[in-house]
Amino acid sequence: MTATRFRKRSRSRFVQVLQKPKSLIHPRVQKVGPDHFGVVSVDCAKARCKWMLCDFYGNVLIPPTIVALNRNDLQAALEQVREALKRHAIHDQLVAVERTGRYHHFIRDAFRAAGYEVRLVHPFATSRFRQPSDPGVKTDDTDMAAIHCATANGFALVEPQLDEPWTILQLRVRQRRDLVRKSSQLGCQIREHLEACLPGFAACFDQGFWDSSVAWWLIRRFMTPQAIHQTGVDGLQRGLSEAGIRYQQRTLRKVLAWAGSAAAPELAASVHHTIALALSDDRLRKTQEIQALESELAGRLARTPYVRLLSVPGLNVISVADLAGEAGPIEHYLNGRGITGRAGLRPSRKQSDAIDRPNGPLIRCANRRLRAVLMWIADNLVICNQHFNILAARWKAAGKDPRHTRTRVASRFARIAYQIVAGGQVCRHPAMQQQSYILEKLLSFHTEHGTPTAQTLADLQAAAGQLPKSAYAREAQPLSDRLRKLEQGRKRGPVPIADIIPVVLARLGVRLLQSKPSGEAALR
Repeated sequence: MTATRFRKRSRSRFVQVLQKPKSLIHPRVQKVGPDHFGVVSVDCAKARCKWMLCDFYGNVLIPPTIVALNRNDLQAALEQVREALKRHAIHDQLVAVERTGRYHHFIRDAFRAAGYEVRLVHPFATSRFRQPSDPGVKTDDTDMAAIHCATANGFALVEPQLDEPWTILQLRVRQRRDLVRKSSQLGCQIREHLEACLPGFAACFDQGFWDSSVAWWLIRRFMTPQAIHQTGVDGLQRGLSEAGIRYQQRTLRKVLAWAGSAAAPELAASVHHTIALALSDDRLRKTQEIQALESELAGRLARTPYVRLLSVPGLNVISVADLAGEAGPIEHYLNGRGITGRAGLRPSRKQSDAIDRPNGPLIRCANRRLRAVLMWIADNLVICNQHFNILAARWKAAGKDPRHTRTRVASRFARIAYQIVAGGQVCRHPAMQQQSYILEKLLSFHTEHGTPTAQTLADLQAAAGQLPKSAYAREAQPLSDRLRKLEQGRKRGPVPIADIIPVVLARLGVRLLQSKPSGEAALR
């Protein structure tokens, strides 16, 4: 008779404590003793900062001291801290710095370079600890006392450090996003000024207004609708032909019909016209900067494991680069819930006695940039990914709020993304049924942006190095098909692509065999 086995419940990995894992310092305090554990509290400003040294109990060892943010004064402050630590027998210590825009970066880097552990205190925590003890009083001294109290109670958090490549990727992602926002604002201003001098002109070109060479030739040539109408079809055709601009007769007829019935321009139409052209030149420069930044982002993305996310249908190079820049190294997260937790993709809860409202709005204190990227990706997945499209339709039929749908899609994607990026494999998931080709997406992106051949080849080879070997054969198939079409002349494309693909196929371990007389190429 076999013995009955009982499965034991697995114990929790963490001891139940009030502090978060990244802020827990009590084991260190118990090891050396509260009298021998020091806390350096720093309150930063633009040109100077104020700091003090206390033990864990709050006994002041060095009173509040002002130090200017320059190399000599900071070096003197560090020497003063070292001397005080030895004099008071402080065996363990940390530096707690309050986050203040970018002003705390200099003092943070100085203490880190000196070998001290630096933790950051959010201004919300400082405010909450200061108000009960000093209501209505806010000074640097009360702020430092609150910083010390927040540190002792587990509100000084460890900040993950980014190396230079990740920092550059994050800065470039945010720079591109800022340029896109400014370009959109310029577009609105241009349309406003054009409506003043050429009312209703932009509507003649529908969605292709910004890319229409005919439209912008007319804008730069004429200031009023009456001038366009007086020129007539023959004059417009002659001018466009001399400028080397291709056009269609129906477009010119549509423009002339508008010009014959357009409203009169506003006062000072010539000034509105001049402003619109100046803004258009500014927008064109920003568009060129965005194109260059996107090519650079593709190259930096290819050198990170996040490039494997291009295998998910509905994601493109820019959306994945945004996620990589804002999320940072995947080693900073324990699991997929760590990504959603940092982004604040969880409802707020309000409970008191018998009243419990667990499904409130999303929490306010979170990484808003990371949350925005995840929500943008969720929008793309609902439209372009068959799996999430079906889920969104099902939730809509069940009467769910669209915000609920986007949040759930973003949460599910975060878990999928963690498995792909951290696991080193392309995971099997219903969302990957129509799996995309990573290298094919990257090659098409560089082709559209006109990236130089050398950079395109280097990026493709770097991306191939991030792929698991099990995906080599599958990734080689679309590239070999494109190469075969180029060799047979069935598809037009830049000539350098034919030189790039064989090198990438060789990097994937695929050998091209000699073509048959009929022109068909064999691939192994």
